[in-house]
Amino acid sequence: MDDDEVEAIRRRKLAELQQYQDQAMAQQQMREQAMAQRQTILRQILTPEARERLGRIELAYPELADSIENQLIALAQSGRVQRAIDDATLKQILERVMPKRRDIKIERR
Repeated sequence: MDDDEVEAIRRRKLAELQQYQDQAMAQQQMREQAMAQRQTILRQILTPEARERLGRIELAYPELADSIENQLIALAQSGRVQRAIDDATLKQILERVMPKRRDIKIERR
């Protein structure tokens, strides 16, 4: 291979790498924008206490918190949320959604 061919390959690889980086940056920017929109909607429909509770749930059960957030956002976008959801209402929603705990009782005879 002569120098021109090597330089052409190098330029082509560099262009591919740059295009890949640009796509990755665009995807990251879109994810950040979507998260900002989610947080804005949640701030509008949840009281500070309810947001705090949801944040604590997110620490313990990230999948559950994500599911609840999606449901709340869907309700808000469909216009089914007339007033802000307070902590008591969020507790009721969580009781319906969270799996029932089974208490284990050991009886000694």
